[in-house]
Amino acid sequence: MTALNVIEAKPEHAEAVVSVIHKSFGARRTLDPPSTALDETVDSVREVLATAGGLLAERRDKPMGAMLFDESRPGALGLRRVSVDPEVQARGIASAMVGVAEDIAEERGKDGIWLHVREELPATVRFWTHRFYFPVGQDGPLIELGKTLWLARELPKAEDTRAFGERLASLLRAGDLLVMTGELGAGKTTLSQGIGEGLGVRGPITSPTFVIARTHPSLVDGPALVHVDAYRLGDAAEIDDIDLDATTDESVTIVEWGEDMAEQLGDHWLEVRMDNRRVRSTDPLGTAVAGSGEDTRVITVKPYGARWVGAPLRSVLLGT
Repeated sequence: MTALNVIEAKPEHAEAVVSVIHKSFGARRTLDPPSTALDETVDSVREVLATAGGLLAERRDKPMGAMLFDESRPGALGLRRVSVDPEVQARGIASAMVGVAEDIAEERGKDGIWLHVREELPATVRFWTHRFYFPVGQDGPLIELGKTLWLARELPKAEDTRAFGERLASLLRAGDLLVMTGELGAGKTTLSQGIGEGLGVRGPITSPTFVIARTHPSLVDGPALVHVDAYRLGDAAEIDDIDLDATTDESVTIVEWGEDMAEQLGDHWLEVRMDNRRVRSTDPLGTAVAGSGEDTRVITVKPYGARWVGAPLRSVLLGT
């Protein structure tokens, strides 16, 4: 099958974009109030493409999908008129466009994405929620969905990891949960120390392996830090035995080795993964030099839940 080509639409693509929008929205059942998508013209779309931009999906030069961008909100990219030609729906075209839109939002230094969907279209709502877009508000029949983009960063030194933790702490509040994973020696406890310093809690923060959980009260009238090591726990039921539910609403909770166990503690969390990697040196042609390179830590932060929609994760942690 000929590959699908998703490109950033320019003003000269306005006619093709309008054709897809009209085909897509024209095939939908009539809603009350009706959509204004069919009011779009080549001129109105050309204006949006010249300013905010958009996407056009093509196969063999035939337009099959399109969307318009909205730059009206600082730090976030809006998606409008997300459309797929009815003749080629359910072939992954919408998913491909969403992936490209998220890449573009990242390139533009955005923290996240927002859009509106109609509550009368449950299949459309499911499409977005399956891709971790969370409802954050509703105005009549319009549900607003949002997603905060995940991020990754190299942390070559322990002090870099600790400083990253301090920046992350500036975004945290009571009720937040961090589910932390990574191999031994990847820097999970060092990151926790930075978070503790940023929160202003009583230390020292060390690995709580032999006591399972340790509470560090705040010294600055903020939330306490509950630091948990789930390495010796077998399953989610043993997390329940620690009775963390009694403190999660009032504290910031970090669960090391908590993947697939600790997520049950709340309806929102940050997945924090730390890996040790070897970064190889390259020759002038870009070929990796055998036996070369230095070890570095790579941290990945992925937000889950409506709590993190709109949060400036990338802005604060990456300085974008």
